[in-house]
Amino acid sequence: MPDNSQIVFPPSALRAQAERGSAHNYARKVASGFPDTVTPDLAGFIAELDTAFLATVSESGAPYIQHRGGPKGFIKVIDERTLGFADYAGNRQYITLGNLAGNDRAFLFLLDFTNRQRIKVWGRARVVEGDAALLERLIDPGYRARPERAILFTIEAWDSNCSQHITERFTQAEVAIAVTGLRERIVALEAENARLRAESQV
Repeated sequence: MPDNSQIVFPPSALRAQAERGSAHNYARKVASGFPDTVTPDLAGFIAELDTAFLATVSESGAPYIQHRGGPKGFIKVIDERTLGFADYAGNRQYITLGNLAGNDRAFLFLLDFTNRQRIKVWGRARVVEGDAALLERLIDPGYRARPERAILFTIEAWDSNCSQHITERFTQAEVAIAVTGLRERIVALEAENARLRAESQV
């Protein structure tokens, strides 16, 4: 593993852990470092996501978090250290773009509500304008949104979180699949019930 534990646990966090008695829980991770490449498990997790949160910091140190979303798999794995996604037309506030122009440090919070899993990714992000070939790799055919540019995220460290306090939520498509199965079961049971009633009347 790379020597990158200071990215995840800066000195102030280590002091807080020591003061509050949890330092021993993370000593092994601090010593070994955190993964900084895309593993098959991480790639599979990303491929199922339709929601993410991108954090950046302004020149004055003000934090900002922006929701990013799209079809499942809207975040693409470009290579073992790089993720990318299309930046679609929106409300034109450009806070994230402005922040990245002055400070490329960024953070991705990846949350799977259905399976109650989350992954934290530290790194650096950059905006890519006017690269049609890159955008072609990042956009999803059939998704009704206008891509304006690309954002590439270079991974410096990532870590998975526990599932504690994550409330299960399901998309309309996931609920529709479940409801379809229930409806089919109801139809089958009604047919069986009608058959039994008919037989009892003979």
